[in-house]
Amino acid sequence: MATYLITGANRGIGYEYCRQLQARGETVIAVCRSVSQELQQLGIQVEEGIDITSDASVADLQSRLGERAIDVLINNAGIIQRVTLENLDFDSIREQFEINALGALRMTHALLPNLKSGSKIVLMTSRMGSIADNTSGSSYGYRMSKVALSMAGKSLAHDLKPRGIAVAILHPGLVQTRMTNFTANGITPEESVKGLLARIDQLTLENTGTFWHANGEALPW
Repeated sequence: MATYLITGANRGIGYEYCRQLQARGETVIAVCRSVSQELQQLGIQVEEGIDITSDASVADLQSRLGERAIDVLINNAGIIQRVTLENLDFDSIREQFEINALGALRMTHALLPNLKSGSKIVLMTSRMGSIADNTSGSSYGYRMSKVALSMAGKSLAHDLKPRGIAVAILHPGLVQTRMTNFTANGITPEESVKGLLARIDQLTLENTGTFWHANGEALPW
C-alpha cells in the first residue's frame, strides 16, 4: 500500500484518481479548494481549503502533513480558458500560468520534505503544450502554461534523479469532463485514469522526465 496525494481532487480526473486508487487499496490524500459531495462519499482523507496559487496555503498543507511520507504526488489541479489572438486576455493568460505551471511547481517544492528515495511526482500537462504537435494555434494561455509546466517537469526530473525521485509528465487524452464541456469526442475519466495509473506504475528513474500520453505513447515536445 502506497500513499498518493492528488491536487484538484474534487471532480473530473482528480476525483477519478482518488476513486480508482482507493479501490485498489492505496492510501489517498485528496487536496482541493472545496470538497465535493462525491469526494466526501469516498471516505478518504480530504485536505480542503488549499489554494495552489498561494504560498501560505501550500505551506499550511505541508504543516498539516508534518513528516508524513508521500509515495506519489499527483499535481492534477489546473484550468483552461479560451484565449484567441482576437481576444488576447493577458489577465487570463497570467491566471493560467499561475495555476497550471507555477501552482504545480509551488506544491512540489513545498512537499519535497515529504518525498523520499523511491517517491514519484506526476505533472498533469497536455498535448496542447507540445510545440511540435501544435497544428491549430490559438489557446494562448493554456498552451503556453502547459509548455512551462512540461519544462518544469523536465528540470525536476534532472534535479531529483540523484535523490531517487522520478517524474512523469502526463497527458490524459481528450477526456469527458467539465473542463472540456463533456465533449462527445473524448474518452471517459475512468478510461483516462486507468491509462494514467499504468504510466505511473511503470515510472522509473530510467524513464523519468518522459512526456507520455495516457495510452502509453511518448509524445513530441
